[in-house]
Amino acid sequence: MQTITIREIKQNDNPAVAKVIRDVLIEHDVPRVGTAYADPELDAMFEAYNNPGSVYFVLEKDDKIVGGAGIAPLQKGHESVCELQKMYFLLEARGRGLGSLLIEKCLLAAKEMGYKKCYLETMPYMQNAQRLYLRTGFTYLKEPMGNTGHGASPVWMLKDI
Repeated sequence: MQTITIREIKQNDNPAVAKVIRDVLIEHDVPRVGTAYADPELDAMFEAYNNPGSVYFVLEKDDKIVGGAGIAPLQKGHESVCELQKMYFLLEARGRGLGSLLIEKCLLAAKEMGYKKCYLETMPYMQNAQRLYLRTGFTYLKEPMGNTGHGASPVWMLKDI
């Protein structure tokens, strides 16, 4: 029997989380510039999300990190808007309803932190991710919000929380 756990990131999770994110981005042939791949905090996710208004959750399957997602303030955005960030799953964790569970956990944390809206950016060819976001209440925007530094991610979505 498989054990699935969603928990907050720990400092010793940094290498495993960075590997998951990079592996998924490489799998999807995502550009390495202008996307999460180039983010300076990728190798120090615990430290990056160990700040007020931020949290990162990891998804473990049988004690192996297979995914994660986080919430942080939207850079150069309104203080009531957070961003769903770095939501990536290895193939073995996809299509099992775990994405919905993780989004729910992130949005609950965001609401508890006082956020009113949640923004995200993704790639146009990540159709499964977009379907998940739509199912969980996100809607498309015509233009980006804030300044995430991800100019290569041209799909923008928002949800009231």
